[in-house]
Amino acid sequence: MLTINYFASIREALGKSQEQLELPSGVKSVADLIAHLAAGSTRFRALIENEGKILVAVNQTVVGRAHLLFEHDEIAFFPPMTGG
Repeated sequence: MLTINYFASIREALGKSQEQLELPSGVKSVADLIAHLAAGSTRFRALIENEGKILVAVNQTVVGRAHLLFEHDEIAFFPPMTGG
């Protein structure tokens, strides 16, 4: 089971901070997971389309879209950090 965490504006837009999801068959990478989540949620799809620079961490390490996923991974979606 994957644990998916949503942070900051993503959490606010989706109305949830976390969900648990069985690793769907055919979902092998972060890109596959993003496509799967976007197919099931118009809000998530809108976030990806409008804020394409969303960062993804797997097991607390920022990764690229090609990163492979495994059962029991912890995934986090968050907007790019800004400072000033």
